[in-house]
Amino acid sequence: MGSVRARHDEIEEINRLGQRVEIRRGTCMSSCTMFLGADNVCVSPQTSFGFHGPYRFGEKLSQTEFDQWSRIIASYYPAAVRDWYMTKARYKTYTATRLSGAELIRLGVPRCP
Repeated sequence: MGSVRARHDEIEEINRLGQRVEIRRGTCMSSCTMFLGADNVCVSPQTSFGFHGPYRFGEKLSQTEFDQWSRIIASYYPAAVRDWYMTKARYKTYTATRLSGAELIRLGVPRCP
């Protein structure tokens, strides 16, 4: 969970430093899923990921803002995940659509060794 802006800044710093991101267990929800856009990321098949559309402090966004923030969030995902998010997952805003790490690996996210 967390701010898209804050997560963006964190990922930029991780990439600048050349750090590896390994998402290995538990649940990665909300803006945590943006870590899929780190330059050197991998996931474990057992991890659960929860995706939802953008909102601000529990309030709905205007359609323009919703589309803008959806594109920003989706830009952190590999192409197949991005397409899925933009056509399906972003439309749930107060609940999450879950995918397993195994499903993300099938969609092109690298598997952790």
